[in-house]
Amino acid sequence: MDIVIVGGGVMGSSIAWHLSGDPNFDGTVTVIERDPAYTRASSALSASSIRQQFSTPLNIHLSRHGIGFLRQAKKLLDVDLGLREPGYLFLASPAGEAVLRANNVIQRGEGCLVELLDPAALIGRFPAISGEGVALASHGTANEGWFDGPALMQGFRRKARERGVRYLDDEVVGLEPHRATLRSGRSVEARTIVIAAGPWSGEVAAMAGIALPVEPRRRSVFVFDCRETLPLLPLTIDPSGVWFRPEGRFWLAGTTPAPGNDPPGAPLEVQHQEWDDMVWPVLAHRVPAFEAAKVVNSWAGYYEYNTFDQNGIVGRHPEIDSIVFATGFSGHGIQQSPAVGRAVAELIVHGSYRTLDLSPFGYERISAGRPVRELNVV
Repeated sequence: MDIVIVGGGVMGSSIAWHLSGDPNFDGTVTVIERDPAYTRASSALSASSIRQQFSTPLNIHLSRHGIGFLRQAKKLLDVDLGLREPGYLFLASPAGEAVLRANNVIQRGEGCLVELLDPAALIGRFPAISGEGVALASHGTANEGWFDGPALMQGFRRKARERGVRYLDDEVVGLEPHRATLRSGRSVEARTIVIAAGPWSGEVAAMAGIALPVEPRRRSVFVFDCRETLPLLPLTIDPSGVWFRPEGRFWLAGTTPAPGNDPPGAPLEVQHQEWDDMVWPVLAHRVPAFEAAKVVNSWAGYYEYNTFDQNGIVGRHPEIDSIVFATGFSGHGIQQSPAVGRAVAELIVHGSYRTLDLSPFGYERISAGRPVRELNVV
């Protein structure tokens, strides 16, 4: 059983690692990665956070497995991910309060450790944060935080190669059900081809005549300094959509681009105007100490954005069963990569999901027009 994986980022490498470690798998795995330095890879440019606070139970289950895996990364991958777990803090305006309460019901039903805080309780718990304009807050008290995402990716890749997985520094320029044609002129045949090409998965699928609604969407991340020393805060999402979290002695922040400024495939350049117009004004309002914030660094990365419903697309193509998808996670991929890698390996080796059923995220929902709506998109 020969498997070709298009894309050697965290998702493709997780699949490769899980496949090569399955005692029932007796084939070969080849990963094709056109950017071996990972200069444009989403998983190398991610803010690398993990949360349980989703509105879709399946997303909760994926990240629950993820946090358990991250805690064992030293044993499993021989890598220190610097995992920190101060939680996520979602702030809701009066207009968003009902959704936050509805999400909380789902989360608590799934066993998530999440508390709702009214404005007084919010200020009491996190005095550095202003409660102005906040009707309700949702704080994850466990199993949420951030980690070294590039280290996770490299850990999967290194250990997969140690297990015999072959990585080719090449680019797919043609795709058929059992064959990938490469820019170098060679071709690779396989029983199964996995499309895990991140933001470029839509382009790869199109080579095989498959309409896959995944495209690159640029996101800017700003590193800033604060003169005042603040207590440790959770990753906080303001009602405006601006988010921030600690990063060593500095802080990270970002936001969703303004409507009309989020084109697919935009140049991978930091949108500094977002800091001036959208991010800093919100930070200064939400945390008074941030009024004197100073940007010290920044970068831009791509979301592998699923334009259909902003959830992952996982599983076999319903008509071309030799093609498997693992893409479209819309900013959740790095935290869900351990669970998705395991699930896709199970699907390939055993013919079905064994530990977590990802069929709700199958391609079939796209052709049927049945979106899986995730309300907690950051």
